[in-house]
Amino acid sequence: MPEKRPHDYVRSGTTSLFAAFDISAGTVITALHRRHRAIEFRKFLTTIDAQVPDHLDIHLICDNYGTTMRPPCKAGWPNSRASTCTTPPPIPAGSTRSSGGSPELTRQLIQRGDHRSVQALERDIRAWAAAWNDNPNPFVWTKTAEQILRSIQRLMKRINGAGR
Repeated sequence: MPEKRPHDYVRSGTTSLFAAFDISAGTVITALHRRHRAIEFRKFLTTIDAQVPDHLDIHLICDNYGTTMRPPCKAGWPNSRASTCTTPPPIPAGSTRSSGGSPELTRQLIQRGDHRSVQALERDIRAWAAAWNDNPNPFVWTKTAEQILRSIQRLMKRINGAGR
């Protein structure tokens, strides 16, 4: 039987989850913010910068997040660290692994959760991230880089052709 939302469902508020997924280790860096502005995104960049060892390069894929295009974020990292930032074309949410652990988070916590407040939701998200990092699930590539690039080229041709 399909799951249903009760007739007396009341939305208790929202929170913004920022998540950075380390594909080689399978760990996730998270930050929760009540506001959804460029300043919160810059704070998250600072968090990433502090937690990722200096000898590692960072490549961000900012999936459908408008504030990443605001002037404070376009300027780059909070310090001089070498990194790259990519904003892919709009695609359906949850269709990429770049969403951190969000498909698992959504399935395991959000869809079946009963959160009576934003604080309860945030507490459960932090607990989920801690449990995930205790037993991380590294990403395993199933295609070569050439296959992935060809697939992206085909997608871009379809997107560019659809706008005509």
